Amino acid sequence: MITVSNVSLRFADRKLFEDVNIKFSPGNCYGLIGANGAGKSTFLKILSGEIEAQTGSVALGPDERLAVLKQDHFQYDQEEVLKVVIMGHTRLYAVMQEKDAIYMKADFSDEDGMKAAELEGEFAELNGWEAESEAAILLKGLGIQEELHTKKMADLTGSEKVKVLLAQALFGQPDVLLLDEPTNHLDIAAIQWLEEFLINFENTVVVVSHDRHFLNKVCTHIADLDFGKIQIYVGNYDFWYESSQLALKLAQDANRKKEEKIKDLQNFIARFSANASKSKQATSRKKLLDKISLDDIKPSSRRYPYVGFTPEREIGNDLLRVEGLSKTIDGVKVLDNISFTMNKDEKIALVGVNEIAKTTLFKILAGEMEPDSGTYKWGITTSQSYFPADNSSFFEGSDLDLIDWLRQFSPNDQSETFLRGFLGRMLFSGEEVHKKASVLSGGEKVRCMLSKMMLSGANVLLLDEPTNHLDLESITAVNNGLINFKGSIIFASHDHQFIQTIANRVIDIHEAGTITDKLMTYDEYLDYKKENK
Repeated sequence: MITVSNVSLRFADRKLFEDVNIKFSPGNCYGLIGANGAGKSTFLKILSGEIEAQTGSVALGPDERLAVLKQDHFQYDQEEVLKVVIMGHTRLYAVMQEKDAIYMKADFSDEDGMKAAELEGEFAELNGWEAESEAAILLKGLGIQEELHTKKMADLTGSEKVKVLLAQALFGQPDVLLLDEPTNHLDIAAIQWLEEFLINFENTVVVVSHDRHFLNKVCTHIADLDFGKIQIYVGNYDFWYESSQLALKLAQDANRKKEEKIKDLQNFIARFSANASKSKQATSRKKLLDKISLDDIKPSSRRYPYVGFTPEREIGNDLLRVEGLSKTIDGVKVLDNISFTMNKDEKIALVGVNEIAKTTLFKILAGEMEPDSGTYKWGITTSQSYFPADNSSFFEGSDLDLIDWLRQFSPNDQSETFLRGFLGRMLFSGEEVHKKASVLSGGEKVRCMLSKMMLSGANVLLLDEPTNHLDLESITAVNNGLINFKGSIIFASHDHQFIQTIANRVIDIHEAGTITDKLMTYDEYLDYKKENK
């Protein structure tokens, strides 16, 4: 358990949060959400003691241990992998070090023997005899094979280091676990393993994540950082989102009878309860949902951009034909003789571990790179708009403000009033439209690129990681916009829910550059992969 009492923090003239009073209880997983810049990571640092609040206090239960996912991937480069995991339990590791140092002494005394016996007792109490096997199980679960366990951290890749640091945080059954973006750089298998671990974890978890599928799977509660306060809601992210939208609708329609509102709420809860999976997490969540009253749900102050793509013309039956495409990048063949035909109304997700291969295919299809061999042909009724993974060339050195930047891509040289309105829908309001394009943040650049694509009227969208740098609100808006898009899409994303809710076809590009092509949803494809290992 972790108790937060009257915690406040300001940076300069900006209030992040004020008089926060909440309790995070055992057996629950709390998803901490809030708009970009709201202070989610800062709040986790206050909980961990890394940052001190200006007022108030944070208290653990008696004799409880807190573990935090470390972000410095180079901190332990000279340490052995297995040892780094065990370091997650600070006291156990200190006992091991002290015990080993005593046994290494050349002049071992009776006093040393007594101290060693005392340490051996504490070592056993801390489950030290199981430490190495537990650390190895965690590492293997996350995909770090046994031959790497005795290597130095410096010998591992960046993604492998991330997994070791995650295993370190999970090690030793901490009483409170704080995780800031734990799914970043993890592959699908590691994310699924982590989901199951947290579903069965019986202590307290507080997690910050932009992965809605992950939040939906593991969270029993949502801790919403809004209006400088943190409000706890029962349920996962989708339940919070839908209930906040329902609350907004009810607030806007204040004249409706309360009985009708209660009926809306009951129907809403029944729908979510019926969709709950059979996991332990979902079962306990359902019991809590049944206790919710009308006053428990509140509208959010969140602003969601409007993302809507309207094709100027309908696509004919002849859309895209790819035949025998191959491409080598820096001496490595990333695409090897791939062929496929894309049909009308298809929304294709490109998946696979090789990011370069996916980006290469996008660049070829967008006409920005030539294949080494093979051909591709777009149908005459198609028009394409491309969202690159790296959009820096569109903004670097630009002296244009946002209105003039967007005007470059407006086919009809639209008026300033039109462009202002368009930018307003993407949350650039008032004087913000006079910002220089060159000084935008990563998320603001993505919203500008999406605006450019919406203006194009294209009926085929090529999107390479469009959710990178976006907050949950913008990801939700893009997700809904692409679900409703009447044209065809080829896209790549690491967001499970994004892929599952948009794609009706999956093309998996393997490390060797070959593909598996399946006309099915993402979840169906993951099941197919499990069955055909």
